[in-house]
Amino acid sequence: MGLGLRRIRHVKLPVTDLARSVAWYRSLLELDLVAEFAEDGELRGVQLVDPDGAFGIALRERAHSASRPDLTGFDPFALEAESLAALHALAARCDGLGVAHGGVQDRGEWGANLDVTDPDGTVLRFLAGNVLEPGTFHGFDLHSDGTIALNPGPRLEI
Repeated sequence: MGLGLRRIRHVKLPVTDLARSVAWYRSLLELDLVAEFAEDGELRGVQLVDPDGAFGIALRERAHSASRPDLTGFDPFALEAESLAALHALAARCDGLGVAHGGVQDRGEWGANLDVTDPDGTVLRFLAGNVLEPGTFHGFDLHSDGTIALNPGPRLEI
């Protein structure tokens, strides 16, 4: 039954250059600018939304964020593509826009992923065919050689 929550409304990312990041995210993901947030007359953040309303990404100037978080090299969230073909199309879109990415990585029965790095070094992860669903458990042991081993149950005692 759940708690009556429907989706993640948006994630908020710290950026060093708000205008540059707004242009980048809008160009790559075709997001609409739906809100701006100013403090004492100075623009500090924005809200971008997918035209279908599936997700939102808020951006805030890092210099005006609590603790000035730096997410370089980190993937704070993942977006699920509707298919492997959509993931490949996104990689081709990145190529056309000159946006760096890690290529579509086929994980076999575990689906596929595409990592795209934004202008501040934050990694956006896109997934297709992901097996993680409510009511299931999968334990993964990721090895430096790229292989994945499975764990039969949780390691955490909860």
